[in-house]
Amino acid sequence: MRIVIVGAGFAGMYAALSAARLRDIQGVAPEMLEIVLVSPEPTLVVRPRLYEANPETLTAPLLDVLKAIDVVYLQGSVETIDTKVRAVKITTAGRAEQIIAYDRLILATGSRLFRPDIPGLAQYGFSVDQLGDAIALDRHLHDLAKQPSSRMRDTVVVAGGGFTGIEAATEMPARLRATFGKNANPRVVIVERNDVIAPDMGTGPRPIIADALHELGVETRLGVGVASLEKSGVSLTNGEHIETATVIWAAGMRAAPLTAQIPAERDSSGRLLVDRELRVPSVSGVFATGDAAKALCDDKGTYALMSCQHATRMGAFAGNNAAAELLGVPTRPYHQEAYVTCLDLGAAGALFTRGWERKVEMVGDAAKKTKHEINTVWIYPPRAERAAALASANPERVTDL
Repeated sequence: MRIVIVGAGFAGMYAALSAARLRDIQGVAPEMLEIVLVSPEPTLVVRPRLYEANPETLTAPLLDVLKAIDVVYLQGSVETIDTKVRAVKITTAGRAEQIIAYDRLILATGSRLFRPDIPGLAQYGFSVDQLGDAIALDRHLHDLAKQPSSRMRDTVVVAGGGFTGIEAATEMPARLRATFGKNANPRVVIVERNDVIAPDMGTGPRPIIADALHELGVETRLGVGVASLEKSGVSLTNGEHIETATVIWAAGMRAAPLTAQIPAERDSSGRLLVDRELRVPSVSGVFATGDAAKALCDDKGTYALMSCQHATRMGAFAGNNAAAELLGVPTRPYHQEAYVTCLDLGAAGALFTRGWERKVEMVGDAAKKTKHEINTVWIYPPRAERAAALASANPERVTDL
C-alpha cells in the first residue's frame, strides 16, 4: 500500500508526519504502508516570513525529519494526475519522468498569488508570495541602494491592504533604512480597493492598524486600485501616478494549478471541495488539504482560510485519515474551532486577536514577542527525532490554540 503526498509545505509536512504516526501506532511496518512525499526540494519554505529581509534564510530542512519517521522523499514535480488508474507522473530533478501508483493521494500543493492582467504587472511587479519572489525583491532593493537617493528609488507601493500587504508595508521603512542607509527617507504607500484598510480584520483591530501605519509614516490610498505599472511608477484607477521603482503585489490568492487536474468541484479560488474527513467526495482515493481544499472547520458553517494556521492542522487530519482508510481504522473528522491572528506591524509592534470576531488580546511589544515566537519556533518542523516528530502530529493537538 502506498500514500503519495504532493507538496512539502505546512499541509504536506504534517500529512506525512500524521500518516507515519498512525502507521506507527498500528504497528505497521513502513514496507507494508509506504508514505512518499514529492516536492521539488526537501525543505519547508517558511512562507509567512517572506516579507522579511534575507528571505534565502527562511527555509527549514525536512530530509532528516522524513528519514526519522520512515517517509520516502522523492525530489521532483508532479506534472499529471490520473485518478482513474491512481497514478501520478513526476518529473524528477534530472528531468527524467517517473510514474508512481498510489492507493491514497493527498494533494497539498498550496496556493499562488493571483496576478490579474494589469498592464506592466508581470514585467515590473514584485511579491513576497514564493521564495523566489521574495529573493528577487530583496535583490532588487539592494540593487537600488547602489543608485542615488530619489523619489522613485525611495518609494515602495504595496498593492493590497490585507494581512500580507500590511506586514510587507510595515516592515518596509526599517528594511529600507537598513538597505539604503540610516539617513534614508523611505516612502511607503498601501493601495487598497476597499474603502478601509485591513477589510477582513474587522472593526476592533482596524484602529490599531491605522495608528501603527500613522506611527510608521505609511500612507494609504483607499477605494482605488492599480491601473498600470511601468519601470518608473504606478498609475492608480483614480488617475494618480506615484513615482516608484518598487511595486509589491499582495492582493488575492488561488489554489495551485494542479488542483484543476482532479475531476471534482472547486470554489472560486480553485480549492477542491472536500468532506469533513478531507476526502474529495467524487474521486475515490484522493484527499485535498491546506490551501488546496475548501473545508468546513466547525459546525457553524465556517470554512478554513488559506493560512499556515489552518494548513498545518488540516494536513495532520488528511494524513491520519488517508492512512486510517488503508489500515482499516476509524477516520477523524477535521475540526478547528480555535482561530487567532498575529499581525506583524514592523517597528510599531504587532497585533494579536482571538476568534473569528477578531477580539484584540495583545498589542505592541507583548504581541511582537508572541509573533517572534510563532515565526521562529511554532511554525518550524519538529526536531528530527522519531518519537518527538511523531508525537507532534496528533491531529487533535496540532495548532490547538
